[in-house]
Amino acid sequence: MTFTEIAAGVHVLRQPHFDVNATVVVGGEAVVVVDTLSTVGQAEELLAATRRVSPLPLVLVNTHHHFDHTFGNATLAAASPGTAIWAHEAVVTELREHPERLRREAYDECLAAHPELAEEVLAVTVVPPDRLVHSLTVLDIGGRTVTLRHLGRGHTEGDLVARVDDVDVVVAGDLVEVGAPPCFDDAYPLDWPETLAALIADTGPGTVFVPGHGAVTDAGFVRAQHAELTELAWLIRDGHLDGAPMEAVAARATFGPTQSLIAVRRGYAELAGLS
Repeated sequence: MTFTEIAAGVHVLRQPHFDVNATVVVGGEAVVVVDTLSTVGQAEELLAATRRVSPLPLVLVNTHHHFDHTFGNATLAAASPGTAIWAHEAVVTELREHPERLRREAYDECLAAHPELAEEVLAVTVVPPDRLVHSLTVLDIGGRTVTLRHLGRGHTEGDLVARVDDVDVVVAGDLVEVGAPPCFDDAYPLDWPETLAALIADTGPGTVFVPGHGAVTDAGFVRAQHAELTELAWLIRDGHLDGAPMEAVAARATFGPTQSLIAVRRGYAELAGLS
C-alpha cells in the first residue's frame, strides 16, 4: 500500500486490492479516517500508517456501506476508545440490519477477484456507525474542520462526501471512480448526475478530489464523469419511454457491457416504480 500526503495533514492510503482509497486528515485534537478498507489485516495496516503521522484520537467516517469502505470499522474503533463512526443513516441501516448478507456478498466478490481475501471478509465483525449524518455535519478536529455532506443518491442511497475545508480537498467516495467504470450494483443512475452536479457546484477549479477508487484527481475529471453519467441517464429515460430492450440501451452506453446493463436495469425499475 502507498500512503501519500496530498495536502498539509491530508494523507491517502491506496490499497491495491480493488484499488480502494482510505483518507487520513490530521487536526490539532483528532484524526479523521475516511473509509476503513476490507479486512482486519488491511485495517491494521491503515492504523499503523495513521499512527506514523499522528497519535491523536480517531474519528471514523464511512462514505457508504460497501465492505471495502466499512469492514475495517471494528479494528480501527477498538484502537481508540470512544471512537465515533459517522455515516449517512442509510449506511447505518444496511450495516446494522444486514451484516450476514453483506459478508456473503463481500465473500462472493472477493472469491471472484481476490480469493485470498474471501475468508477474511467472511470473518469480519461488522460494526455499524453510531453517529448519523442526514444532510450536513461539520467535524471540528482542532484547528480545522471536515464537512460531511449527503448530496443525494448516486452510487448508493447513502453516499457521503467529506471536505477538508482549509485545503480544498474533497473525499468523494464512490460517487467518483478513476481507472474503472462506476459500479451500479446498488446505484441510482437517474439520480447520480444530479448528485454529482451538486458536488461540482460546491467546489472550485482547484479542488482536489479523492475518489473511492483510483488515483487522486481534479475537477475536470469529475465534470467529465458527470457528463457521462448524464448521458447514461438520458439513454435510460429515452429507452424506457420508447419501450426499447434494456440490452439495446446498454449497448449505447460507455461504461462497459456489464455495468451498463446493470445501470439500465436499475433505471428501468425506478421508472416503473419498482425501486
